[in-house]
Amino acid sequence: SAVIFAGTPAMTNTEEYNGSGFSTGGDLNTGRGYVAGCGTQTAALGFGGYTTAPNTQGQALTEEYNGSSWTVGGTLNTSRYGAAGAGTQTAGLAWGGRATPIYNVTEEYDGSTWTSGGNYPKVVSSHGGTGLQTAALSVGGLNPGAPPGYSDSFEYDGTSWANPASIGRQGFGMKVLGTQTSAVATGGGSIGGPE
Repeated sequence: SAVIFAGTPAMTNTEEYNGSGFSTGGDLNTGRGYVAGCGTQTAALGFGGYTTAPNTQGQALTEEYNGSSWTVGGTLNTSRYGAAGAGTQTAGLAWGGRATPIYNVTEEYDGSTWTSGGNYPKVVSSHGGTGLQTAALSVGGLNPGAPPGYSDSFEYDGTSWANPASIGRQGFGMKVLGTQTSAVATGGGSIGGPE
């Protein structure tokens, strides 16, 4: 089972996957693009994003999904879009993202409130993420001012980011599946220009 939600331009749509097909789920309260997320189909978390494009500020909005409807959760401390997410609805993780400027901040969610975590080693947006709040993986991302993107990954242990490793190519916008120690990165862009 899986769930996908939001999208540009400022979509509220949610769709649920049952292993063979998609069906419509409950709409987000606020339509947004470039939203980060984590969790499961019946306990998902969506945060950040933007409501109009072009947008230089981003949003701090967080919404929680119970398998049928979305409710408002605690707001991010840093408004942004293009962040990455990992973890669960009650132990979420957000890092990087952009507004003006691009950020390296990390925030941890406890089911109601976001608090600061260890900063990412670089400013980054449009990167891929997977794992848990205490064992997350970040892959690639947009490298501001030096396209086409980063070619490295970092691991988060619940306190700090470390163990940089090459992913074999520069890229941004990749989707990452799995855990910190067993993951797959797919897709993404490898040229400069807009996200």
